[in-house]
Amino acid sequence: RGHCGLCLVFRLPRLRPRSVAGPGCLAAFGIAGRAERQRGLRAAAAAVPLCAQSETCMLPFELLLSSPLQFFRVEVTLDDINDHSPIFREDRISFRIPETSEPGSRFPLEGARDLDIGSNTVQAYSISPENEYFSVSYGSHITGKKSLELVLEKLLDREQEAEMSFSVIAVDGGFPSRSGTTEVKILILDANDNAPKFIQEVYIAKVLENVPEGSVVLTVLATDPDAGVNGDISYQLNEVVGQIDSAFVIDPIIGEIKLTKPLDFETAHTHELTVRAIDGGGLSAICKVLVEVVDVNDNAPELVVSSFSSPLPENTVPGTVVALFMVRDRDSGANGKISCALQDQLFFSLRPAYKNYYELVTVSALDREETPQYILSVTAADAGSPPLTTTQTFTVDISDVNDNAPIFNQTSYTMYVRENNVPTVFVGAVSAADADVGLNAKVTYSLAAEQGPERPWCSCISVNSENGHVFVLRPLDYEHLRQTEVTVSASDAGSPPLRANVTVRLVVLDENDNAPLVLYPAQESSPASSELVPVSAEAGYLISKVVAVDADSGQNSWLSYHLLRATDPGLFSVGLQSGEVRLRRPVTERDSVKQKLLVLVRDNGKPPLSATAALSALLLKDFAAVRLPHSSPASEDQAASLTTYLIIALVFVSLLFLISTAVLVARKVCRRKELKAGHVLYAADTLQSGPADAAAAGTLPRTYCYEISLTTGSGNSEFRFLKPILPSLPPQHCAVGQGLEEEQDFPGVPVSTEDMAPDNAGALSAGQFSALSFN
Repeated sequence: RGHCGLCLVFRLPRLRPRSVAGPGCLAAFGIAGRAERQRGLRAAAAAVPLCAQSETCMLPFELLLSSPLQFFRVEVTLDDINDHSPIFREDRISFRIPETSEPGSRFPLEGARDLDIGSNTVQAYSISPENEYFSVSYGSHITGKKSLELVLEKLLDREQEAEMSFSVIAVDGGFPSRSGTTEVKILILDANDNAPKFIQEVYIAKVLENVPEGSVVLTVLATDPDAGVNGDISYQLNEVVGQIDSAFVIDPIIGEIKLTKPLDFETAHTHELTVRAIDGGGLSAICKVLVEVVDVNDNAPELVVSSFSSPLPENTVPGTVVALFMVRDRDSGANGKISCALQDQLFFSLRPAYKNYYELVTVSALDREETPQYILSVTAADAGSPPLTTTQTFTVDISDVNDNAPIFNQTSYTMYVRENNVPTVFVGAVSAADADVGLNAKVTYSLAAEQGPERPWCSCISVNSENGHVFVLRPLDYEHLRQTEVTVSASDAGSPPLRANVTVRLVVLDENDNAPLVLYPAQESSPASSELVPVSAEAGYLISKVVAVDADSGQNSWLSYHLLRATDPGLFSVGLQSGEVRLRRPVTERDSVKQKLLVLVRDNGKPPLSATAALSALLLKDFAAVRLPHSSPASEDQAASLTTYLIIALVFVSLLFLISTAVLVARKVCRRKELKAGHVLYAADTLQSGPADAAAAGTLPRTYCYEISLTTGSGNSEFRFLKPILPSLPPQHCAVGQGLEEEQDFPGVPVSTEDMAPDNAGALSAGQFSALSFN
């Protein structure tokens, strides 16, 4: 194909060769012969390219013979043979494809070139080895020419396979068939969720054939909502379909397509380009650019406006006529045929009216708040060669309609005010904006009348109708009202007015206006409490606990306890946070029997408020035999089995209580029977002499048994002293568990102040204890 290898043989006897004339390689044809070999004429053509890609290839020439002189016109038709294989421009092609690409995505490939024609050119493409992710598509476009695209069949997963490679094979239709191969490497990129998008899918440009080299054909524009590298777009111009030497180049930054060499209308009427926009993340989009080459034309069209309406209300219905104009051209024929185009076709479009009249109409709803003015460019172009154009600009203003309600700048408001505030104090402001203009945008504020059953009307809040300032009208008390909510309404001055509501929450902040209140020990209303302390108590022994509360909140209610005064300040300590009164050291004989303490309870407010709690303690010497528990932190081992011990102790105590109750009841019954019978016997060996001496020594005789009932932390502890059965008898030992059974009535022994020996300053005898006042 494209080379002349045909030999022509003419058998012409007795003819003298003269000349052969013709174009191309057949101009070399001649008649060879000697006198003895003039019986034949052989013409051979040299192997040179012919006809390029034309479907038919015909070679005409003239043959001139002499003796006799004869003239022949010869036409030679050359038929193609499959002597060329498809060839790709590049042996290796790389694609960077994001893993978010949808199935059906297409990636253009440059087709293979085959110098043959007809069925001997490229007929099909395939992938080797075949895979489940990609296939090739080979089809025709708007110009009738075929293009090659790589089609994604299945979603990619970069985590499973980061890259893949395969071959694209082009096969022609000759026999035997020939093929060409290019390697395709696919790099799968991580997710980039927004691909570039062209403003138009197809760009059509008409270029004069006499436009100089370097002229801008058009500018393509793609946008990407991503930011940073993923939003940076670069443009690539793929080779012209069906051509190897392209006449176009694109600026990779601004997307301008320029000429690299002059165009020839006779060579190609149109040029189809493919532009790919690639962002920094590897996502791409393609658009088609159709460049039409036209002849020169010397008369531009004229555009005459008949009517034009501006401004338009923003609620204008689609289909409203904005302008009516006529186009005309003084040229005739193709150069006089005029077409009109509107650059912005989102909200307006052109509609033919009658003959060469056009209407500019709305096609969608208008929104003044989004676009208050439209500048529309109508271009009229003739069909001359090259086409001449005229552009008419229509400036359409949009008038406002009250279609926007006020919008608060917050979905809800929270405002704060301190309690005991002054009347009409300013606490904050609400603000709403209206996208309309004029009266439609004038906003007034008010309190919504209906608050709902769960939010009753609050008369303590007021809002300024002009600026939205919120005031508290009267002093508030945090202890009675901690927060409240009202609904503020904002309405515009449109007709009808539009409104919006917002919730305003008023939070009352606490002030330190409440002093601590002592709950225990009780003050003023009841006698001062006295706590009983055994002289054998160790350091850390819990004597009592001061309990207080504060009506305030937060740090204003944090209470601390301090020992303000005490009979012996070094003997006691008060827990700073707990209010527990404990022994700081063991009791000594020098310590006074009756101790008075004054505990200061103070909150953490600024300035702090305080209260005092008075309590007293009695140091008992004979009280040491009774083991009173005092709180001490349990060890980790005790805490671990505390539950088990409590259960066992509870069962044991319950059983012991039942048994003791039964024994006591039985012994009471028996003792009463014995007393009635008058049989009271005393063993001689159980009696001791000298009861008076023992009493005079300042100690209780052993015949006195004590039953003590204590209430921890209360001032109502009870002491009952059991009297001896017979005052005249010697002291009798009181066995454990028999004190209640041996209880009898007899006069108490008076104790004078002389019984209090100086060396026993920290202990009380039984007589001294009964003589003390607990008021």
